[in-house]
Amino acid sequence: MKNLFYKELKLAVHPTMWLFLILSALVLIPQYPYFLVFFYSCLSIFFCALQSRENRDYLYTALLPVSKRDVVRARFLTVVFFQLLQLLFTVPFAVLSLRSNPLGSNPAGIECNVAFFGLSAVMMGGFNLSFLPLFYRTAHKLGWPLFSGGSFVTVYICIAEALSQYIPGKLSAFLDSKDPEVMKKQVPVLLCGLLLYALLTLAAMKRSERNFEKVSL
Repeated sequence: MKNLFYKELKLAVHPTMWLFLILSALVLIPQYPYFLVFFYSCLSIFFCALQSRENRDYLYTALLPVSKRDVVRARFLTVVFFQLLQLLFTVPFAVLSLRSNPLGSNPAGIECNVAFFGLSAVMMGGFNLSFLPLFYRTAHKLGWPLFSGGSFVTVYICIAEALSQYIPGKLSAFLDSKDPEVMKKQVPVLLCGLLLYALLTLAAMKRSERNFEKVSL
């Protein structure tokens, strides 16, 4: 698996997966829909799948002395690596954003707080589940998987923004707060988000493995 992961990084990773890490700095913009930072991370997975299809990477990998399940697991390992890297890259910019504008509000969406990272993790896990298993049904058709993954992300962002920004109440005040004391209480949201990310991604991997084993290359 280590060699397959190295192969993914050297041959299969699309340049946007590295480039979009820089977009973590978008949280420094005072009025910006911050969920888009992780939307770009999801989009890079589509570009990676597209490049693998055009380069017939899955056929090449399947000819190696590895199982089809290992092929899928190597790709998921790469996806998780970049998604967690995106989260880590965003943290210092988020801290800088909170310190540079501690009192200002973000009318474009949720604040860049602790809850935001938990909600973003769930979004990425949901994208993995709605995109990757559909792609691995054929390992070359991307239209319906992209529609499914894109639709999930769009609906999820709308719901998350509504709960945190546009529906008045205690929940929105809690999720959208930049107060340090409130952000300490948002830690369970972060932990639950990371747990859901892990469960959704694991479910996506298991389903993708079953689908890819049925594909004739």
